[in-house]
Amino acid sequence: MGNPMIHAFILSLLPISELRGGIPYAVANDVPLAEAYLLCVFSNILVIPIVYLFLETVHRTFYKVTIYQRIFDRYVERTRRKAERNVARYGYWGVMLFVAVPLPVTGAYTGTVAAWLLKLNRKRSFWYLALGVVIAGVIVSIATITGLNALQIFLK
Repeated sequence: MGNPMIHAFILSLLPISELRGGIPYAVANDVPLAEAYLLCVFSNILVIPIVYLFLETVHRTFYKVTIYQRIFDRYVERTRRKAERNVARYGYWGVMLFVAVPLPVTGAYTGTVAAWLLKLNRKRSFWYLALGVVIAGVIVSIATITGLNALQIFLK
């Protein structure tokens, strides 16, 4: 089946699953929670510079392609609506809170795009985004353990 650590690392890099997929997957495959947390949080923090690099280089070329432009513009509008009120009100802390709550479309990808759209300082944003990932990792870890404990009680 492969190495669950590699799979968890990749899941944490992917835009849909991020930590919400990586940590539970790793723990369900007998990776100790502390190791799963550290690996997946590290992997998800890597998303931040990757997204910035993409937005500042390749994105400019892709944006000339009509289909990409339409998809990107829809994503940007949704991101702007979701993030703007928190970020406008709370600044960098708003970006951190946006990433910290592990709900669909609120992870490191969307948080980084929001910071980029709102023209927040990249270096400063990185630390707030990374802190959001660390907090989201704690929340996902607690939810994972709680869910596994509930499942074990149910199966007994």
